[in-house]
Amino acid sequence: MSLYAFLGSLEQGFVFAIMALGVYITFRVLDFPDLSVDGTFPLGAAVSAILIVKGVNPFVTVAIATLSGMVAGGITAILNTKLKILNLLAGILMMIALYSVNIRVMGQPTTALLGYDTIFTPFEALGIEKYILTPIIFGIILIVIAIILVWFLHTDIGLAMRATGNNMKMVKAQGVSTNRMILFGVAFSNGLVALSGALVAQSQGSADVNMGIGTIVAGLASVILGEAIIQDRTVFRAVIGVIIGSVLYRIAIAVALSFKIGALQMTPSDLNLMTSALVTIALVFPGIRKKIGLKL
Repeated sequence: MSLYAFLGSLEQGFVFAIMALGVYITFRVLDFPDLSVDGTFPLGAAVSAILIVKGVNPFVTVAIATLSGMVAGGITAILNTKLKILNLLAGILMMIALYSVNIRVMGQPTTALLGYDTIFTPFEALGIEKYILTPIIFGIILIVIAIILVWFLHTDIGLAMRATGNNMKMVKAQGVSTNRMILFGVAFSNGLVALSGALVAQSQGSADVNMGIGTIVAGLASVILGEAIIQDRTVFRAVIGVIIGSVLYRIAIAVALSFKIGALQMTPSDLNLMTSALVTIALVFPGIRKKIGLKL
């Protein structure tokens, strides 16, 4: 793998790790299978892109995109907790609805950002090549978010949220509103996903209504791969595991796409096949590790 490809994998790994941390909150902390992620990821991209085109500061657009994702996640939670719709179905309904919403937001399926200022523009004056600058910026943002997430999950609300995912009946018996915890958690999760979408849109120079397809699969792959490598005995280790899983997932994809045996070569259309193979290996790995006594 070339240095350019490695830095590209790091960039993708860092920015999608923010999305994977959102998936971790719903999938592992709340035990809430949330498929609305496939809609909130392009929602963040669409909101950020259209606001930039209209002249809004790109940093402000990222904040507004994050809030839009939180609102969408909150609606998913309300569908589940107030309207008593199964959590899986609530996420699917929200994902379908957001496809139309995202087109409404942009007024078209795609919005290009070529020629407009992004969050990278102020740093380009430093003279650093963008393929080096982008992973550095994404890495810094990811570290800040990881620290905030670890802190939050140790606060009273964070502990109540973790307890809700582990034993909802016990939490209710303690007088905690589980519906409110689910609302906080799903909104927080989708806020992170939308933030990731906004950063990806500014990085690649466009937002597309279809860019969220498969987001939940990539997020789950990162979480499961991270757990296979680092056992989540603590919140800190779990968060580090998700980040490592996201980076390794992107590196594995890049290596697989560059692999060639004779006439056989992987193409981007094989991405789902590679993802399935990686997740399968990650699911089997803990059993193998236990047999050989490997501890991480």
